[in-house]
Amino acid sequence: MRIATLLPSATEIVCALGLGDQLVGVSQSCDYPDWVSRLPRLTSTRVPSDVDSESIDAYVRDSLDDHDALYDLDMAALTAARPDVIVSQALCDVCAVATGDVEAAVCGLPGNPTLIDLTPNTLDDVFDDIRRVGDTLNATREANELVTHLAQRRERVAAVSESIEDTNKPRVAFVEWLIPPFNGGHWNPELVRLAGGKNLLGTAGDASTTLSWPMIVDLQPEVLFIACCGFDVQRTLQDVELMQQEPFWNQIPAVRHGRVYVSDGNAFFSCPSPRLIDGLEIMAHAFHPELYAAPANPATVIQP
Repeated sequence: MRIATLLPSATEIVCALGLGDQLVGVSQSCDYPDWVSRLPRLTSTRVPSDVDSESIDAYVRDSLDDHDALYDLDMAALTAARPDVIVSQALCDVCAVATGDVEAAVCGLPGNPTLIDLTPNTLDDVFDDIRRVGDTLNATREANELVTHLAQRRERVAAVSESIEDTNKPRVAFVEWLIPPFNGGHWNPELVRLAGGKNLLGTAGDASTTLSWPMIVDLQPEVLFIACCGFDVQRTLQDVELMQQEPFWNQIPAVRHGRVYVSDGNAFFSCPSPRLIDGLEIMAHAFHPELYAAPANPATVIQP
């Protein structure tokens, strides 16, 4: 079966099911596992990457207001790939090619390929999507085994968190963008709760929203967990340095008490893939290092 994936979570799911050798093309953002970078790129982005975060935010807002696409399909590359199955998404036009564009493209492709749209809002939705992809790709057993393994890891973290006294669970502000601040939406409030924290921003299952730093300061979070959407740790730290120059920064209890954590949002929190469970385990150790093992790679979360 020839499989094309148009966003990183789809690529990661296909590879986690052991079907990476059937990939014939991926999106411009796909970078895990490392070897997928050698595959044909089927999409491109119009979002500038060589500007500051405030400019990126402004560009995205203006494009969405004007109904302009943020991503383009390379129809020549997609046609040449001759996919039997295309895995895309119908969750967020900021994350990948818009659903309508993909549906229109599929109609013009030879062979009438099957389209799978991923639409997760919670961890259980991610697990359901893994099963759906597995069923379509004749990998039902592998998908069920993967989901069982991920769910067991989730439950191990949750069981420890449930044993923690409520007074020992820190008040957590999880942000997925800094300039301006956005709360981590969809599954991220759920991760905070499972990791033994009290989520202060957003509601599980809801999209992220624009916030303000005065509002976050007023909430007086005891932990500030930063995992910027699409950024790795080093890129996020550039924005953290700008925040550290602001007068409000030291008004946040988490800052004063050394409980600011920066992790790789691109790898572990923004992408609804199996690595969300890695993100959960990283977060749990940050909140309660005395109860949870440190991540295998300490560089996955740092305290600036």
